[in-house]
Amino acid sequence: MKTTLDLDDELVKRAKAYAARERKSLTALIEEGLRLRLRRRFSARSEAVDLPVFRGGRGFAAGIDPGSNRSIYDAADDGA
Repeated sequence: MKTTLDLDDELVKRAKAYAARERKSLTALIEEGLRLRLRRRFSARSEAVDLPVFRGGRGFAAGIDPGSNRSIYDAADDGA
Protein backbone atom coordinates (compact mmCIF):
# COMPACT_ATOMS: atom_id res chain seq x y z
CA MET A 1 0.00 0.00 0.00
CA LYS A 2 1.31 3.41 -0.85
CA THR A 3 0.87 6.21 1.65
CA THR A 4 2.24 9.66 2.32
CA LEU A 5 3.83 10.52 5.65
CA ASP A 6 4.98 13.85 7.02
CA LEU A 7 8.17 13.02 8.94
CA ASP A 8 10.78 15.12 10.70
CA ASP A 9 13.63 15.90 8.27
CA GLU A 10 16.41 15.01 10.74
CA LEU A 11 14.70 11.75 11.64
CA VAL A 12 14.46 10.77 7.98
CA LYS A 13 18.14 11.58 7.41
CA ARG A 14 19.14 9.40 10.35
CA ALA A 15 16.80 6.62 9.25
CA LYS A 16 18.15 6.66 5.69
CA ALA A 17 21.72 6.49 6.95
CA TYR A 18 20.84 3.61 9.28
CA ALA A 19 18.98 1.77 6.53
CA ALA A 20 21.99 2.16 4.21
CA ARG A 21 24.34 0.74 6.86
CA GLU A 22 21.98 -2.21 7.34
CA ARG A 23 21.61 -2.60 3.55
CA LYS A 24 17.84 -2.15 3.77
CA SER A 25 15.47 0.24 2.12
CA LEU A 26 13.90 3.02 4.15
CA THR A 27 10.54 1.34 3.56
CA ALA A 28 11.83 -1.95 5.01
CA LEU A 29 13.21 -0.12 8.05
CA ILE A 30 9.91 1.68 8.69
CA GLU A 31 7.94 -1.57 8.26
CA GLU A 32 10.27 -3.35 10.70
CA GLY A 33 9.88 -0.58 13.25
CA LEU A 34 6.10 -0.63 12.98
CA ARG A 35 5.99 -4.41 13.31
CA LEU A 36 8.19 -4.37 16.40
CA ARG A 37 6.21 -1.59 18.03
CA LEU A 38 2.84 -3.17 17.32
CA ARG A 39 3.96 -6.65 18.34
CA ARG A 40 5.31 -5.38 21.66
CA ARG A 41 2.18 -3.39 22.40
CA PHE A 42 -0.30 -6.13 21.58
CA SER A 43 1.70 -8.99 23.05
CA ALA A 44 2.08 -7.16 26.36
CA ARG A 45 -1.69 -6.96 26.65
CA SER A 46 -2.47 -10.49 25.55
CA GLU A 47 0.12 -12.49 27.47
CA ALA A 48 -0.82 -13.60 30.95
CA VAL A 49 2.07 -13.80 33.36
CA ASP A 50 2.05 -15.99 36.45
CA LEU A 51 3.76 -14.11 39.23
CA PRO A 52 5.12 -15.99 42.20
CA VAL A 53 3.19 -15.39 45.41
CA PHE A 54 4.68 -16.00 48.85
CA ARG A 55 2.14 -17.72 51.02
CA GLY A 56 4.49 -18.59 53.89
CA GLY A 57 3.87 -17.34 57.27
CA ARG A 58 6.51 -16.45 59.83
CA GLY A 59 6.89 -12.79 58.97
CA PHE A 60 9.74 -10.70 60.36
CA ALA A 61 12.30 -12.13 62.73
CA ALA A 62 12.04 -11.16 66.39
CA GLY A 63 13.35 -7.67 67.11
CA ILE A 64 12.80 -6.27 63.61
CA ASP A 65 10.42 -3.35 63.29
CA PRO A 66 8.69 -3.67 59.87
CA GLY A 67 7.89 0.04 59.98
CA SER A 68 11.56 1.01 60.24
CA ASN A 69 13.83 0.85 57.22
CA ARG A 70 16.84 1.21 59.52
CA SER A 71 15.75 -1.85 61.50
CA ILE A 72 15.39 -3.89 58.30
CA TYR A 73 18.73 -2.68 56.89
CA ASP A 74 20.50 -3.47 60.15
CA ALA A 75 18.98 -6.96 60.22
CA ALA A 76 20.06 -7.56 56.62
CA ASP A 77 23.63 -6.52 57.53
CA ASP A 78 23.55 -8.94 60.47
CA GLY A 79 22.34 -11.81 58.29
CA ALA A 80 19.11 -12.18 60.27
